[in-house]
Amino acid sequence: MEFKTDFLILGSGIAGLSLAIKAAELGSVAIVTKKETSESNTNYAQGGIAAVTDETDSFAEHINDTLICGAGLCRKEVVEFVVKEAPPRIAELINWGVNFTKSETPPYPYDLGREGGHTRRRVLHAKDLTGYEIERALHEKVTTLQNVIIYENHIGIDLIMEKSNSGRPRRCLGAYVLDINNGDIHTYRAKYTILSTGGAGKVYLITTNPDIATGDGIAMAYRAGAKIANMEFIQFHPTCLYHPEAKAFLISEAVRGEGGVLKLKNGLPFMDKYHAMKSLAPRDIVAKAIDTEIKKSGDEYVLLDITHRDRAFLINRFPNIYHKCLEFGIDISRDPIPVVPAAHYICGGVAVNAYGETSIPQLFACGEVSCTGLHGANRLASNSLLEAVVYSHRVCSKIAAGYAHTPQSETYIAPWDSSGTTESDDSVVVTHNWDEVRRCMWNYVGIVRSNKRLERAERRIELIQKEIDDYYRNYKVSKDLIELRNITIVAKLITRSAGQRKESRGLHYNIDYPETHDDMNLDTVILKEQ
Repeated sequence: MEFKTDFLILGSGIAGLSLAIKAAELGSVAIVTKKETSESNTNYAQGGIAAVTDETDSFAEHINDTLICGAGLCRKEVVEFVVKEAPPRIAELINWGVNFTKSETPPYPYDLGREGGHTRRRVLHAKDLTGYEIERALHEKVTTLQNVIIYENHIGIDLIMEKSNSGRPRRCLGAYVLDINNGDIHTYRAKYTILSTGGAGKVYLITTNPDIATGDGIAMAYRAGAKIANMEFIQFHPTCLYHPEAKAFLISEAVRGEGGVLKLKNGLPFMDKYHAMKSLAPRDIVAKAIDTEIKKSGDEYVLLDITHRDRAFLINRFPNIYHKCLEFGIDISRDPIPVVPAAHYICGGVAVNAYGETSIPQLFACGEVSCTGLHGANRLASNSLLEAVVYSHRVCSKIAAGYAHTPQSETYIAPWDSSGTTESDDSVVVTHNWDEVRRCMWNYVGIVRSNKRLERAERRIELIQKEIDDYYRNYKVSKDLIELRNITIVAKLITRSAGQRKESRGLHYNIDYPETHDDMNLDTVILKEQ
């Protein structure tokens, strides 16, 4: 079946939903999302959204903090407009019903947190469930709009590209989409296709991301021929709860912002050896420090100690973290929290310009799936939700400027062809390869890398990809197979990008190239071989 829409938005996090709200004023909107609408990386963002809202703060300071954290690879002009466009975007979120935690010390309206790399308190939050609160408000707003249809439990398979003729650049015409519930594959034809599919944390064995974070948008864009940039810069969140029964539970950086101290199992603090900001150092430094100390001691984890703060304060400021830890027998007012680093955020992605345009006409990207130049080699904490709302606004403003002059394509689109394929009777192949890719990436392309590790990873992933491609050609597609195909492509892109960067910078640390080099102060760009 073929569906026609003006806007096809793949993904339902803060980028996709905020864009849908604005796009609905122009035309029809179809949102395709793998699970329920609120299941996204946004939903799991505990910390908050960074913005200058306090008269003691300044744009210049926020810009400077971002540039320092980005280790020389940020695009300064992008950093400047994202930071300066934050206040009206925050006002929009509040107008749409987002309830940020109010300040108890007038005249300042909102409580502001501080996180690693920030020299000021500037992080708006909703307790420690900021992402959840933003998703709630945006979802409620979107469901009131007549022009928006949400297709839950649907997953994009591939972008639909116009066949090249007379030297004209190929346009994106939409996407093939699988209805997960019944296995039907539909054609979605769109004037504009927007990737807002989030991140790719599930490429790694240990991650803070939900199960849906399999890099789908990046993989789809790469297969379609879009430019992919800076995939080597994977941010490992320093503090994921370590417990055999806890699955990917993040301990927000805001805990350290409120005085939490990182310690070894013997109770000794250690971050003073690594950075002047100690436990509030930027994430890449903290993650590498924890990784170093764990490998040196042989311990499975380190401790995050905030027991010196009052219990009532902790319950009020971190209700979600407090009660979740309590479920595992950890009272954070009395017990230090066992933590380990975990894959958290990808600073690279589909390369876009200042208005979210990819290298493919009529294909846009915003949110974590994109590489805008804001984060450089390392993302400043809580800049990601800000980037998403600023870029979704810019995408919509760019489209609005030319909307009346963009007709719906009438190019013939062939329906999905599944002839010659059969139902899979050997799903263990998918399970085995899924596990092998993630372990390979964790062991060889993790926090600390080397030439040999990267070479091993590339060889193994190449073999796995050949097996998956063969499997993909012979069996009917399923959600699990699509996701496996995507994480394998993303794993290849991360590994290849890491191999091309012959230095250590930000989130990329190679023991064979421990120094940072000025001549490597440029993006790592990958294009699919045609």
